[in-house]
Amino acid sequence: MSKSYACIGLQNPKSPENVGSVMRAAGCYGVNSVFYTGRRYDVAKPFYTDTQNAYQKLPLIGVEDLASVVPLGCVPIAVELVAGAKPLPSYKHPPRAFYIFGPEDGSLSKAVTDFCSETIYVPTDGCMNLAATVNVILYDRLAKGDDFSYHHAALKHQS
Repeated sequence: MSKSYACIGLQNPKSPENVGSVMRAAGCYGVNSVFYTGRRYDVAKPFYTDTQNAYQKLPLIGVEDLASVVPLGCVPIAVELVAGAKPLPSYKHPPRAFYIFGPEDGSLSKAVTDFCSETIYVPTDGCMNLAATVNVILYDRLAKGDDFSYHHAALKHQS
């Protein structure tokens, strides 16, 4: 993506499977780094579902507080199914974004949503799992962005 920059924050992710799947999505969509809080993930770190070993190419960093690591110039965006959130289909992604996701078994804390500039949600009848939500948000960002695919060059050479 041309001048795009995106990072992910995970508030207290539930399992290594969740984090591994997020890392795989982050690698597929060109995310620059992933931050996480909490200790549940630290208990069992193997990247069970990161089959592309994205952790070798992009940082996965444990932090105490996501507000303290918002990358310079990035808009912090809470992804949460709550009243007042903007629906993803009509959302315009900023060029520099820090998407913050809550755990599968809970919601983002008020402290997190308070420092976020915006809150968005995927309109569904219920909650999706963490990895599915990350994939949908990142795909939407890609589809609405300047470039349709990172694979343009590779696909052109195969023709």
